[in-house]
Amino acid sequence: MGIIKWLQELINNIWEGVLRIFAPDRDDYPKTGVQPFTGEPAEEENNSI
Repeated sequence: MGIIKWLQELINNIWEGVLRIFAPDRDDYPKTGVQPFTGEPAEEENNSI
């Protein structure tokens, strides 16, 4: 019986992961649109080989 319970838990965990991946988004982020970059660009590295 231990193998059956282990197998059921394994399938349940996999199924919950699949449902979480393909579930509708639950993001509550504000709809602010595209924001301009206001930081400073990184220095270019000169990696000539």
